[in-house]
Amino acid sequence: MERNLIPLLDYIDPAACDYQTWTAVGMALKLEGYGCADWDSWSQRDPGRYHPGECERKWASFGLGAGEPVTGGTIVQLAREGGWRPDTTQRELLWEDEIGRAEEAGEAPAEALPQPSLEPVGQLITYLKTLFRPDERVGYVTESFLRDGKYLPTQGCWDRTAGELCEALSRCGGDLGSVLGDYNPEAGAWIRFNPLDGQGCRNDNVTAFRHALVESDSMEPGQQYALIRQLQLPVACLVWSGGKSLHAIVRVDAGTREEYRDRVNLLYDICRKNGFELDSQNRNPSRLSRMPGVQRGGDVQYLAGTNLGKGSWQDWMDWIGGQEDDLPGFESIPDSWDELPPLAPPLIDGVLRQGHKMLLSGPSKAGKSFALIALAIALAEGREWLGWRCAQGRVLYVNLELDRASCLHRFRDVYESLRIPPEHRQNIDIWNLRGKSVPMDRLAPRLIRRAASRQYIAILIDPIYKVITGDENSASEMAHFCNQFDRVCTELGCAVIYCHHHSKGSQAGKRSMDRASGSGVFARDPDALLDLLPLHVPEQVQRRDADRAAARICMSYITRKGMESELREDPSSGEEMKRAVRRLMPDLAPVIEAEIERAGALLSARTAWRLSGTLREFPAFKDRNLWFDYPVHRLDDGSLDRAEAEGEQEPWQKAMDGRKPKEVRQQERRDAVEAAFEACGIEGEVTVKAMAEYLGVSERTARDHIKEHGDFELVGGAVRRKTT
Repeated sequence: MERNLIPLLDYIDPAACDYQTWTAVGMALKLEGYGCADWDSWSQRDPGRYHPGECERKWASFGLGAGEPVTGGTIVQLAREGGWRPDTTQRELLWEDEIGRAEEAGEAPAEALPQPSLEPVGQLITYLKTLFRPDERVGYVTESFLRDGKYLPTQGCWDRTAGELCEALSRCGGDLGSVLGDYNPEAGAWIRFNPLDGQGCRNDNVTAFRHALVESDSMEPGQQYALIRQLQLPVACLVWSGGKSLHAIVRVDAGTREEYRDRVNLLYDICRKNGFELDSQNRNPSRLSRMPGVQRGGDVQYLAGTNLGKGSWQDWMDWIGGQEDDLPGFESIPDSWDELPPLAPPLIDGVLRQGHKMLLSGPSKAGKSFALIALAIALAEGREWLGWRCAQGRVLYVNLELDRASCLHRFRDVYESLRIPPEHRQNIDIWNLRGKSVPMDRLAPRLIRRAASRQYIAILIDPIYKVITGDENSASEMAHFCNQFDRVCTELGCAVIYCHHHSKGSQAGKRSMDRASGSGVFARDPDALLDLLPLHVPEQVQRRDADRAAARICMSYITRKGMESELREDPSSGEEMKRAVRRLMPDLAPVIEAEIERAGALLSARTAWRLSGTLREFPAFKDRNLWFDYPVHRLDDGSLDRAEAEGEQEPWQKAMDGRKPKEVRQQERRDAVEAAFEACGIEGEVTVKAMAEYLGVSERTARDHIKEHGDFELVGGAVRRKTT
């Protein structure tokens, strides 16, 4: 769960912050989804340095650089330094909310620290052999200086190998100072836990990113030890600092500095979410830790253990993801056979259940946004949407594309065009994020936090290309992206409905589930997939509808004048009714004909669409034909039943194709088989059935075309490319 950062600002005094800390607070607030007003309000507590408008100017620049982002953990740490302490009676999720809980809520009971089993020299030799190879150079510090009452280390030495040190220590007769140099027993001594190149002791001099330091100065040592054991941290060496803390040298086994940074961040996040209050300044790979086997202020820095917990970083990752997950247990069918759990009630009858996911796909200018707005209105008012009855409740429309004014106008326009009284318009919330959107994996937690108390039945996201995380053609990256919708559905208990565009090229020959741009994940992830395909409007349909409109307009004027009895013409014929208007009311004829012309222009501007679907929870529905009569879609009355999709061939074109040379037709079939094999391969094994559906032919015909191609082989019902 996410922590509310605003109360933590009460523990951070802006007057005591330098410029870098002040901007870091702003960056962290922005990254975690808060507004500039939150930062500005906090900054005003320092009236001596506060300047109106300065926060807003800085805010716009945050996030534009390529450096490592400043997270909410910065605010948490600053608040701790200001006296804040978390409520440890509640235990957060172990890893990004998706993995599980380490233990039941509450603090781990403190455990007694193990005592050293080796004499001082033996402890240091064991430490060196555990962390370093014999030829690796070790950085250590025995000299110190006093500043503000605290002993601080110098840069120390870094040019001796672990093998050299171990050999000298084994011959020193217990005199550590003769090998390492004398140290101040009030200050102790320090050692670096990653090998160096012998040229210095900075991060750039680290040659292997093998270990990280986990330390806390704010928790009781017994509590620290209990958490280290409870979390099964892969500790290579555990050292008692001789002061307030244990130093756990944890295996992270990173290959690069970037991977080291990511793994240490993850390590720290998991520890913090389980109540381990870490010191955040210990992240760098060249960090100094306490050297075992030396005195410090009347106590001893000693080696408390080696090789604790899991044996490697990967073993720990597997344990975190498996041993400590919150996945449900296995179920036996007989246990539930007579008392099955109730299904989620329908959100859109026959299409989508509450708490499930739906994708609306279509090409550009299909009116997808208007369709989603109409759906939001139908859900808010409990009305029908494209002929389907909808549940009623509160909805959130996440607007990623339109400016605020355009979005609000669209809602009003659609309400008026549908002639729905806005009796429950308070059920609609809009989140306008144009120019402010972030990738979905960062947007989801912010959305969940803001919507947690709103009790939405649906959240509509329009359009998703604005928040896609990763490459839309990558199955693994799109699976991670779509998992964010699952997270929203699960945590808020509402449906997520989103729209996406078609891939390029003609879509007429494809199944509805294969038309959305990008990975095939988009076809498999939603519980309901609705797709809009453009139709050719037959010329006779346009003429008929224009004639009907003319007849309707003329009849309305004749009725208002009470002249129905003087009609001699067929009232259903537009041309005859126009002649009647000229005869019965010649003065109004020009006005009426101008109105007819405007109605004809609007009819010509309509576009026709076929709505098809792939459903997981309900039987397939018959395709529905629609008119997009700006700004709403309306069900067709049957006039589009024989309309063909754009890209489909007219009969005369099919006849011409039959006259193509044999070689041309064979090549076209080869190209079609190649395209079908590639498209169906997204789902794993390619089958004849899937390719037949993609090609729009029978399985027998598909087999013939595959055999004719020559580069594929049939193994039962599977299709495989031949290996050379």
